[in-house]
Amino acid sequence: MEVKVKVWIEDENKNLIFGHGKTEILEQIEKTGSISKASQEIGMNYKKAWSHIKILEEFIEDDLVVVKQGRGEDSGTKLTLKAKELIELYKTLNNDIKDYSEKRFKELFLDNLSIKIKKG
Repeated sequence: MEVKVKVWIEDENKNLIFGHGKTEILEQIEKTGSISKASQEIGMNYKKAWSHIKILEEFIEDDLVVVKQGRGEDSGTKLTLKAKELIELYKTLNNDIKDYSEKRFKELFLDNLSIKIKKG
């Protein structure tokens, strides 16, 4: 038995700003150097991937990707330092919340002698 948590960030109007999906698309862009390839890797429509990036850029008021057209070595899509920082901050927050929830779940449910939990 385990506890599951999902972490995402919303604006004051409850609009999704950042979470696992946007983190995943940014990580795949970093890996593939292409928004098109990144969206294919995670099974997301290219237009939706661009939309995710634009929503996030608007919210943080900064660029997340740099696109260089052409066929040279430096062509393609690269993440900005801000995008890399955002990924790391989200992962840290997500891991901290996951670690705390697992610890607290164990304290409240698994270590509580008055509640019997069936295993298996």
